[in-house]
Amino acid sequence: MSSIPTISPQEAHTQLFSPDTILVDVRSPAEFRRAHADGAVNLPLDQLDADSLRSIANGFSRVFFICESGKRSKNAVEKISEADDLPSSASISGGTTAWRKASLPLFEGKGVISIERQVRIGAGSIIFAGVLLGVFVDPLWLILPGFAGFGLVVSGVTDFCGMGLFLARMPWNR
Repeated sequence: MSSIPTISPQEAHTQLFSPDTILVDVRSPAEFRRAHADGAVNLPLDQLDADSLRSIANGFSRVFFICESGKRSKNAVEKISEADDLPSSASISGGTTAWRKASLPLFEGKGVISIERQVRIGAGSIIFAGVLLGVFVDPLWLILPGFAGFGLVVSGVTDFCGMGLFLARMPWNR
């Protein structure tokens, strides 16, 4: 597999002044509303395909993808790399976090809880409730925190979080 093209936030910001470049934020709509690089358009990674990109990048010859830390934007570049009729693309290294640290223009919207924090709250609640139920109601409830812990280990090892994907589809994250 070839390496995924990346660009620094500073270089991307400079190139965004060119009329042939578009910035696409692939985070969830809720994350996008919370804060995003000025001028970015939102196209969540789970909705990204060649047709959706063509519709928003029509007339542009370059697309820069951005997310929170750079992982999803790299996935976006990889996802559309197969189509040969799309603009050239690159992932902004470090994502919105690096964009903010570089003091580049950032739109700050209403506060929402990030998907990552929602996963931690959800997993922690499942574990806490399962332990309480296991101690005070029936020991079989201890399967619940065991399942949640196993899910966290799998997520850490594979960098795939099913709970995060599930939560991203919830109405409050749309």
